[in-house]
Amino acid sequence: MDQVFTSFSGIPYLRLGVGEPLVLIHGLGEVKEGWNNQFEFADQYELIIPDLRGHGEHTTNKDISISHFARDIISLLKELRIENAHICGLSMGGMVAQEIYRLAPHMCRSLLLVSTYHYMPKRLAKLLITYRKARSLSTRPSMSKDTAARISFSSWNNKTFEEFHQFYKPNHDVFLKSVQACLQVNNQKLLPKINIPTLIIGGQYDSVIPVWMQLFMHKKIRHSEFVIFKNTGHIAKLESKETFNRIVRNFLKKHRIVS
Repeated sequence: MDQVFTSFSGIPYLRLGVGEPLVLIHGLGEVKEGWNNQFEFADQYELIIPDLRGHGEHTTNKDISISHFARDIISLLKELRIENAHICGLSMGGMVAQEIYRLAPHMCRSLLLVSTYHYMPKRLAKLLITYRKARSLSTRPSMSKDTAARISFSSWNNKTFEEFHQFYKPNHDVFLKSVQACLQVNNQKLLPKINIPTLIIGGQYDSVIPVWMQLFMHKKIRHSEFVIFKNTGHIAKLESKETFNRIVRNFLKKHRIVS
């Protein structure tokens, strides 16, 4: 694996491969290395994989918001002189991907929105934030990791759980702020304006962000493609990695820019 770089603005990131740029944005509590099963894309693409602020080696706990996450990545791409890229985001990362499109649509070649949503109804948001506050009081971090793993996957697999534990490293000072940021997302007016190739992926048994939310997104983004992974929970890149990589690679291949 290539070494970790740090941008002038302090954003740690991985940079692997050569080809059309592909940005991979991790989810809540994850770190950039959690995309390790997708490093194989470096055979055809230039992978840019950042740590979102407050996550991994990006240790700041200031200005935790979807907008700041997105602006950090836009700044990183500009620093690397990347005019546009395929933007793939998982869960919270999918919300960041949508925000990147809002702020800089010209920098997005395509969007890949995985197990994410575009809008959280206020009543449901209040219930979730109350639950998250209760969970954050746990004095045993390993317990919260075990719970997160059980919620994130549809079946028990020791290897998958070990990988999850390795790359799920929530910063407890940032975690709740990030949850609150996610609950403020409202892209109902944005989605119909998206006019680039878009792939939406959902997991059949996703208990974190139910697949009907991705279905709504598919209906709002004209000409988007929608794939439901059977017997899969919230993190298809781990639980169904072979199928996930094949679907993503086929989508990217279909929308490569021919020079």
